[in-house]
Amino acid sequence: MKVVVIGGTGLIGSKLVARLGEHGHEAVAAAPSTGVNTLTGEGLAEVLDGAAVVVDVSNSPSFADDPVMEFFRTSTTNLLEYSAKAGVGHYVALSVVGTDRLSESGYFRAKIAQEKLIRESGRPYSIVHAPQFFEFVTAIADLSTVGDEVHLPPVLFQPMASDDVAAGVGRVAVGEPLNGIQEIGGPEVFRLDELVRRSLAAKGDPRRVVADEQARYSGALIGERTLVPGPDAQLGEITFDKWLAQQ
Repeated sequence: MKVVVIGGTGLIGSKLVARLGEHGHEAVAAAPSTGVNTLTGEGLAEVLDGAAVVVDVSNSPSFADDPVMEFFRTSTTNLLEYSAKAGVGHYVALSVVGTDRLSESGYFRAKIAQEKLIRESGRPYSIVHAPQFFEFVTAIADLSTVGDEVHLPPVLFQPMASDDVAAGVGRVAVGEPLNGIQEIGGPEVFRLDELVRRSLAAKGDPRRVVADEQARYSGALIGERTLVPGPDAQLGEITFDKWLAQQ
């Protein structure tokens, strides 16, 4: 089948395009660099022509409150409109574990708005909730650094490798629409501060990680299980140590 991957040149998108192609599907990477712009609608009609599935793994270039909301609202509205006109039978979007529990964060308010647009569109859809990727653990540290200390809440955390994220999204994309959410997660559960501490140590980063129950995550206070999927999640296979050894 023809599967159009919006954000298909990025970290997850490029892996997803390759994986779908290996399984015999016509996977098309769509991004501004390929002439497809979801904010303006440029190239959408052409790339979606004949597509059975559209998968949106794109992300906002800015995480500031107003720009990120504008990005997800505009791009999702355009994608839903153009995919409906093209008769696309399955609309898939990648979102984040705990999105509905993170409304204090401007970024997650934008993801909540994105998911609401999809649910209320009347289109057959599936939303995949993934946790944070191993690749972005250092970025979490950077956002939480005060001086030479990294302040993080010691909550449960179940990240996964981007290869496993692409595999999870791919399975949903070639299946029947769920008209609901599929959670995915990594094979191991950590404490957030513990994993960041291990990651920084492996890179020789001298910053000290401090377990701080009042520290915020992406601007929000979070609970013990905010960042972990539920019991029905499909789990990946790549452990953190295995991923780290490959870097």
